[in-house]
Amino acid sequence: MKKIFYLFLLASMNSFSQEIALVKYSGGGDWYANPTSLPNLIKYCNANINTKIKLKPATVEPSSPDLFSYPFVHMTGHGNVVFSEADVSNLRNYLTSGGFLHIDDNYGMNEYIRKEIKKIFPATDLVEIPANHLLFQKPNLFANGLPKIHEHDGKRPQAFGIFFENRLVLLYTYECDLGDGWEDAEVNNDPLEVREKALKMGANILNYIFNN
Repeated sequence: MKKIFYLFLLASMNSFSQEIALVKYSGGGDWYANPTSLPNLIKYCNANINTKIKLKPATVEPSSPDLFSYPFVHMTGHGNVVFSEADVSNLRNYLTSGGFLHIDDNYGMNEYIRKEIKKIFPATDLVEIPANHLLFQKPNLFANGLPKIHEHDGKRPQAFGIFFENRLVLLYTYECDLGDGWEDAEVNNDPLEVREKALKMGANILNYIFNN
């Protein structure tokens, strides 16, 4: 499966258009939060870093075989997340076969999602990604690492990751709220410089996925 998936990714990245997806998970959390965030990030990346991503992101369930159609999938929300055994198995196969999952805590997800990540990788801990990681270097420099978009509890923003065979396969952004910064301007009334910062960091994530 791994070889087949890598070949699929190579073909999709060199084709006219790529596609990314939003994860529809179970547990009662609002997986559908920030409906304008991914479309805005896609538009920004297509205009600024030469991606060719379909403007409307797909929606995929974690147990679906369709998961393997997307080189990048995104999760967000404020509340509970529950992965079934089928979800866990499929996500593990997806991530260890070349896929990438970005989880953005929209405030309130943290206590739930950490338990579910541990189901996927029981022998591997989330580690904080240092500011000198390539994720924060190209195409936009974030010298201090993950930017702060919304305050919430006033804690510092942190980027955590799961690495498999020295490859970052899962990114968990905490106390940051990137997705809120990707939303339409009138949703959160963020100033332009805050939204630009969020979009640039999002572009770094997608640039990293498509080039590493």
